[in-house]
Amino acid sequence: MALAEELYSTPAARLDSFVSQWLQPNREWKDEVLEAVQTVEQFLREEHFQGERGLDQVRVLKVVKVGSFGNGTVLRNTTEVELVVFLSCFRSFQEEAKYHQAVLSLIWKHMWRCQDLLALGLEDLRVTQGVPDALVFTIQTKRTMEPITVTTVPAYRALGASVPNSRPPPEVYASLIQAHRYPGMFSPSFSELQRNFVKHRPTKLKSFLRLVKHWYQQYVQARCPRANLPPLYALELLTIYAWEMGTQESEQFRLDEGLATVMELLQDYELLCIYWTKHYTFQHPVVGDFVRKQLKKKRPIILDPADPTYNVAEGGRWDIVAQRACQCLKQDCCYDSGENAVPSWNVQRARDIQVTVEQCGYSDFTIRANPYESIKKMKEKIQQSWGFYGLQRLSFQEPGGERQLLSSRCTLAHYGLFSDTRIYLLETISPEIQVFIKHPDGESHAYAVHPKSFILALKQQIEDKQGLPVQQQELEYRGQVLQDWLDLRHYSIQDSSTLTLSEIKAGRPLFPSR
Repeated sequence: MALAEELYSTPAARLDSFVSQWLQPNREWKDEVLEAVQTVEQFLREEHFQGERGLDQVRVLKVVKVGSFGNGTVLRNTTEVELVVFLSCFRSFQEEAKYHQAVLSLIWKHMWRCQDLLALGLEDLRVTQGVPDALVFTIQTKRTMEPITVTTVPAYRALGASVPNSRPPPEVYASLIQAHRYPGMFSPSFSELQRNFVKHRPTKLKSFLRLVKHWYQQYVQARCPRANLPPLYALELLTIYAWEMGTQESEQFRLDEGLATVMELLQDYELLCIYWTKHYTFQHPVVGDFVRKQLKKKRPIILDPADPTYNVAEGGRWDIVAQRACQCLKQDCCYDSGENAVPSWNVQRARDIQVTVEQCGYSDFTIRANPYESIKKMKEKIQQSWGFYGLQRLSFQEPGGERQLLSSRCTLAHYGLFSDTRIYLLETISPEIQVFIKHPDGESHAYAVHPKSFILALKQQIEDKQGLPVQQQELEYRGQVLQDWLDLRHYSIQDSSTLTLSEIKAGRPLFPSR
């Protein structure tokens, strides 16, 4: 029976044996491939490419094996190797974008002229379009039965001379974001981080990755060759996420349960919002603001753990992948000896986040919540833990945005809140309503007020809370200045309406910019 058919006919209990027998690469074969590729690496390191079109002499700073051969998850008989070549002529992301094509052409010409130095059967040397464009060629040796395809990508060495285990300086990511290029264009600059994200994981996880990759290549890509499918890298990251969340990163787990979990996650692709904060965080203002915007985009979202500009799940026919995943769950590999469906791990479609709750007159407190939990459930947690018995009104404000009411019928995901956030709690007693007051610094605050209250009473609350005297306050609603002796109903101010506050007295602002 063909290997492509054997996974679906393999009982769940024998998946470890299946990986070992059919997917684990033969050591001798792997060494032969790597030995041939080493010749290419050595050639690139030792050659000096004479610059053209404004380029200085181009030196190779480092050559890195990436992809499956680099991170240790290569499948048996794989003959595709990926190399990233860090070059001296790229001193910024902007320079890489400017000279990328010229450098590819330069390397192509040099390799074509120096085939004898390579001592390999070099064939089909071409530049291919991609993100980014790459130099692709095949090599043939006497020892390897099949030609080896080598994909080479020149890159800017953004991380410097070494890649520490610690987090890179946030300024590197700020520079990447400010380069404003196509998502993922500069990912090769972070290839060592991408490689290490997988390379140092447990052996059992690498077996799990091989199993999912084999399924994807044989049952999705091979059967839908013309479809615009998601990259294999997206499936690898999803598998790692499933293992982290489903086993708490245990080295002891069942492959059949892991496979069933990934297939279920693929069916819920429209809910996926996955990211890591190993290499970049929300602390830096440029990086944090950018990542939050990324997480608000259309799902599925799987952010590259080394490159926040690259949502590896963007585009692609995830619906086809979901259909194939549904078929996989019906096969022998997802059923035990008693013909029962293999149980899956409990993996949320997005990570739990920390929600900091603010309330005037009280210390902040935090709760854990999942973005897909209802706001109503979050309110129940607050009531049970802290004993607030009035009508809870929860609101939030993003930098530069308007304050929004969180509806009990919705979820945090509905508002695009997938990372740690702050919300404001206001208790109202019927028939009080909530109004938002937008201050000169852009910040908004919530106030509980009776609809029949005068504007003056609202101003008094603002003075009590913010310290700005009533005489210095000017409130506007829909472009109209509000008069102290009129009530809120007169201006048709409704629940959760936003009023704008201005100072009418010259002098130092009492609301400094933040």
